[in-house]
Amino acid sequence: MADPKGFLTTDRVLARTRPVEERVRDWNEVYVPGSLLPVISKQASRCMDCGIPFCHNGCPLGNLIPEWNDYAYRDDWQAASERLHATNNFPEFTGRLCPAPCESACVLGINQQPVTIKNVEVTIIDKAWESGDVTPQPPERLSGKTVAVIGSGPAGLAAAQQLTRAGHTVAVYERADRVGGLLRYGIPEFKMEKRHINRRIEQMRAEGTKFRTEVEIGRDIDAAKLRRRYDAVVIAAGATTSRDLPVPGRDLKGVHFAMEYLPAANKVQEGDYVTSPITAEGKHVVVIGGGDTGADCVGTAHRQGAASVTQLEIMPRPGEERASHQPWPTFPMLYKVTSAHEEGGERVYSVSTTRFEGDEDGNVQWLHLAEVEFTDGKLHQKPGTERRIPAQLVTLAMGFTGTDRQNGLVEQFGLELDERGNVARDADYATNVPGVFVAGDAGRGQSLIVWAIAEGRSAARGVDRYLTGSSTLPAPVLPTDRALTA
Repeated sequence: MADPKGFLTTDRVLARTRPVEERVRDWNEVYVPGSLLPVISKQASRCMDCGIPFCHNGCPLGNLIPEWNDYAYRDDWQAASERLHATNNFPEFTGRLCPAPCESACVLGINQQPVTIKNVEVTIIDKAWESGDVTPQPPERLSGKTVAVIGSGPAGLAAAQQLTRAGHTVAVYERADRVGGLLRYGIPEFKMEKRHINRRIEQMRAEGTKFRTEVEIGRDIDAAKLRRRYDAVVIAAGATTSRDLPVPGRDLKGVHFAMEYLPAANKVQEGDYVTSPITAEGKHVVVIGGGDTGADCVGTAHRQGAASVTQLEIMPRPGEERASHQPWPTFPMLYKVTSAHEEGGERVYSVSTTRFEGDEDGNVQWLHLAEVEFTDGKLHQKPGTERRIPAQLVTLAMGFTGTDRQNGLVEQFGLELDERGNVARDADYATNVPGVFVAGDAGRGQSLIVWAIAEGRSAARGVDRYLTGSSTLPAPVLPTDRALTA
């Protein structure tokens, strides 16, 4: 145990963010660089080293949280990094982007503020990169087997790195012009600077992983050709079909999916555009959807100079305390103020969009909405609550409905889908097609980055077993792969 009295003598302290007036003028990460290091050992000392560490249960990766908390408390950063990497390929991603279900499951959180697990994690990995402790781990020998990974998001990258280290020859296919999937083009720079992706890709290249960008499987290369070329295929293409809003005026100019708006802004940071082709500058912006993607749109609009930003959510505002039906250690739905919300804008709950109104040139100008309420388990519009708000740019951030079926990938492979429209798989993450596996959102549906990495690691073990008859690759025991431990 780091400090037997740490949780009694030390209060929870979070990473400091830069002043709002400063950070909305640039696209750098919102946190003050290096602000955590002076206090992180004390924060790690708050870990109680519980007999049953429920933080393990909260984290799909099964991160060894009490162990690396102890090393961080003792300033043994190299050992902390080793324990962190034992279960997580990319802790610099999760330490910045994960909503930290581990903290919701922290035993200390029963009656106090939980340990700042996420802040400890990101400090350990940032220190490891600075100290040169993160190095390539190429395999000692090659297996002679080849694997294609479709998609370079967190699930695809995790699967590729594990399989490369197992000795297989791995090529990652990405339809975009750069590697990273939604990490690259769906996550704004102010949440995670893309240098973190770039250096991981360089590590993976040094280990032997190959990357093929601007190649879309199903269009540029058909499934049959890919299967002939490789001994196994991992589909990690994500759940990229955005949920639409079929109301009158949807076809007006200025109404965009979030995944049209955010990538364009990220391409400006990559140097592809001088200004974004979809900009909020000087406009009244409405973001439909109250989740993290919606918050990303809010923060992006602030930095582009929006005249106003309004975020709409159809559900009621969550409470600030756990609801009785979401007891510890479950992940509760709580009212959350992200860094983007700190920067301004209005959040409106329990409302539904009824239609969009445009000008004579077909540009959206107004959004009509009405208040809603749940009665008898159904959503009903409240009479007399209709109104309109100015909207010259609207982003739809209402989540995703399944993997992309327009490129022919599902049909060409002959993949079976489950009732939710995701690619069906068994306990080994194998699809109905021999030698073809699926990991991440493509098989699970829209989910968290920790689930994507966990599934990538688990699918890699299933592929390794398929290719060699057994596997020593470490992977978390997830609900879909418990049969592997039988």
